[in-house]
Amino acid sequence: MKQLLSRLFNHEELSREEAKQLLLDIVDGKFNNTQIASLLTVFQMRGIKVDELLGLRDALLTTRIPINLDEYKPIDIVGTGGDGKNTFNISTCACFVVAGAGYRVAKHGNFAATSVSGASNVMQQHGVVFTNDEGKLRRSMEGCNMVYMHAQLFNPAMKCVGPIRKELQVRTIFNLLGPLINPCLPAYQLLGVADLQQMRLYTNVLQKMGVRFSVVNSLDGYDEISLTNEFKVMSNSYERIYQPKDLGLEMHRQTELYGGATPEEAAQIFDNVLANKATKAQTNCVLINAAFAIQTIEPERPIEECVALAKESLESGKALKTFMKFIELNS
Repeated sequence: MKQLLSRLFNHEELSREEAKQLLLDIVDGKFNNTQIASLLTVFQMRGIKVDELLGLRDALLTTRIPINLDEYKPIDIVGTGGDGKNTFNISTCACFVVAGAGYRVAKHGNFAATSVSGASNVMQQHGVVFTNDEGKLRRSMEGCNMVYMHAQLFNPAMKCVGPIRKELQVRTIFNLLGPLINPCLPAYQLLGVADLQQMRLYTNVLQKMGVRFSVVNSLDGYDEISLTNEFKVMSNSYERIYQPKDLGLEMHRQTELYGGATPEEAAQIFDNVLANKATKAQTNCVLINAAFAIQTIEPERPIEECVALAKESLESGKALKTFMKFIELNS
């Protein structure tokens, strides 16, 4: 560790294999908490490189509980978190709209770290019982096009750094790893990031991973398409900045996406959206994220057509029916 820290202090980069071995050594208990905290701090100050992030991901995937959903070719819709906006569960809501439109979704998530309600919070509010049983997950996929994987049940290696992260109380490289370690290795990913620096990092990482992806960012700092400003999309095939009006949508105020003061309030907004009883801002925000997820799966579809598919899923009641079936299968 002394040699590694000296190299990192001198702004040297680790190879992908070195980064992988580093994390495996941490999991094996070869370093003390002070050394690990120093390591996390230097990465945070210096910034992590593409091969370093891939190496750390390799290590976590080596130690994960794997789930094979390959034949479904699912998509994961996820934000990095940490944008400090305390929105309602936009990505999770979009998952059910996409599943209601007939696409397979494998959502990987956790409890909130910086907002009132994370994906696991809203699932728990509805009585969902988390599982890493592949048979149960497959039944859920077959029954409603949707599975949810609570991160803590699939990534035991993360426990070894949990207490250190809690004591540091700041974002670390492990926040960046969360969206990359879905245990089923989905074929598609819509990833929301909070800034353009993260967008470049993840775009390069996802290209090397070989998945079909779209990375999105609202230019006012949301880690999803918020429709509160211009937003940027980078995918395997294009890079573009959109105005909401480009897609026939209006600009909304940031206050209109507020996620509530409690998990119960956030869950109520979530229910209102899926029941098509939410505000225009809440509904449109979910629809546009669902639309770009659909286009990630079917890049030949114009985005206007994808918006129409998402809208039909919601307004026809298919998204809500999908969610109710998901609750039935996972409670």
